[in-house]
Amino acid sequence: MTTFQAVVLGVLQGLAEFLPVSSSAHLSLAPWAFGWEEPGLAFDVALHIGTLAAVLWYFRSEWIALTRGGIASIRARRLEGESGRRLGLLVVGTVPGAAIGYALQQQAETIFRAPALTASALIVMGAILWVVDRGSPTSRPLASMGWRDAVLIGLAQACAIVPGVSRSGATITAGRALGFDRGGAATFSFLMSMPITAAAAALKAPEALRSPDLTPVLVGMAAAALSGWLAISVLLKYVRQRGLGVFAVYRVVLGVAVLGLVWARSQ
Repeated sequence: MTTFQAVVLGVLQGLAEFLPVSSSAHLSLAPWAFGWEEPGLAFDVALHIGTLAAVLWYFRSEWIALTRGGIASIRARRLEGESGRRLGLLVVGTVPGAAIGYALQQQAETIFRAPALTASALIVMGAILWVVDRGSPTSRPLASMGWRDAVLIGLAQACAIVPGVSRSGATITAGRALGFDRGGAATFSFLMSMPITAAAAALKAPEALRSPDLTPVLVGMAAAALSGWLAISVLLKYVRQRGLGVFAVYRVVLGVAVLGLVWARSQ
């Protein structure tokens, strides 16, 4: 892999991880479309470390509060305050995705990365995102989230093991379906990315760091971190005013284009 390719994939990862358009779809489709060597899931996870840095930095005040709430809850042996409760919700929401991701990691590296499947997931989830965002109420603040809500959003996150579904797209859609306002649904989605990304990094990053040439890996991580920070800041401002329709349309257009390319290459 060249440094240029690593930068392109890093920017795609950073932007698409937090926009509801599927970073895994872009990372699997870009090498296929451009004829590049497939970087593999370990490199994908290395890029996720970059976006992990972005979400930790952007929400640093929130993470400090959550950490304090977690320490207070451990000492009291019960969830203490709003921060302790939110940390518990994040833990509960992370379990389904972590369990399913671990169980299906082999399929995630092989059959789930088929371009036709990725394109179909882009289109289907784009349609669901459009319908849910337009039809759901926006009355629930994030502070009203309960344990059932966290489990349902966590199950939605687990579906993102299929490239094209989109982790942020699935979790934001689930949050909107449960009646949370767009800003609250997006914020919880971004916070949920930290534990599952950290778990994936612990599992796969050592493989990526054993690469004989670490330059593309490190450059890709830096590009993912910078573009991820930009995506978070832009999306949180945008969705509060405009909604998610533009991302649904983009998903459908991209999915149709990929299916067209699959068909053309099969002829």
